[in-house]
Amino acid sequence: MTKPSRVPELRLSDFTSGLPEMRDIFCAHLMSGLQRYGFVILNDHPVPLALLDRAYSLSAQFFAQPEATKRQYVGGTRGYVPFRTERAKNQTAADLKEFWQIGPEHQAADPQSALAPPNIWPAWPPEFREVFLQLFRALQFTGAQILEALTVGLSLPSGYFVPPLSDGNSVLRLLHYPPIPCDARDGMRAAAHEDINLLTLLIAAQGSGLELLDRDGHWLAIEADRSKIIVDSGDMLARLTNDVIPATTHRVVNPAGPNVSRYSMPFFMHPNTDVVLSCLPSCVGNGAKYPDITAGTFLEERLKEIGLIGK
Repeated sequence: MTKPSRVPELRLSDFTSGLPEMRDIFCAHLMSGLQRYGFVILNDHPVPLALLDRAYSLSAQFFAQPEATKRQYVGGTRGYVPFRTERAKNQTAADLKEFWQIGPEHQAADPQSALAPPNIWPAWPPEFREVFLQLFRALQFTGAQILEALTVGLSLPSGYFVPPLSDGNSVLRLLHYPPIPCDARDGMRAAAHEDINLLTLLIAAQGSGLELLDRDGHWLAIEADRSKIIVDSGDMLARLTNDVIPATTHRVVNPAGPNVSRYSMPFFMHPNTDVVLSCLPSCVGNGAKYPDITAGTFLEERLKEIGLIGK
């Protein structure tokens, strides 16, 4: 049986506008929460609730369109990805989801780049581009604040993560898990996996099912209301910190109640593709576990493994 969630809930405003002692407590709890559970839940963040509500409404409107309409926008790492396309690393069965991916609006995006091509925008619903670019910027700003708070626990100078994020390759993913088909009732909506990136900021989903594997090997159900953001640590942060902050294994289980759609919007925080993922000096310990690799090369390897780009 799944144990009740004990994931820490923190107020980001304690760090951004609190007294020095409040900032210190936030940084300590953020670090320990990611080390102990791999997840923390944020209150008082700078992403407006009205923007989140509008984004969820537009996401549902887009996914309600006919399959043929949505497939006009298939684009690999940008635009639409059809149902049962992506699979978790080392899994053969595809996840039970469809999604849309948005990257930064680079002025000189390379149309030939599989990692950072130009964004694709649908003709409908109205305001889709405007709303999701606004949400992208708000989440990128929030993620940068969280990484700044981590500099304390990682013995890094203030502003350490600013240059690596200057031309970042973050991705906002709009996820739709349709009602479970009859041939998949005993499976998972999304198999157990770790995220590729530094941090994931997950806007509280519309629908249950998210579970994390804590450091003691227990699956914990993660529930949060729509005003909160769930934060988890990814593979790139694990490499930088030599697993001082491990990547978080999580999954989305099939619904136990009514078989209805589930919507969520994870924001995958990536650094610049040319950033070298090298063990931080404060985390070397008895030696680095992982060889140096650029963020772009690592991302490309993982995208091939999960079926989003060709091998």
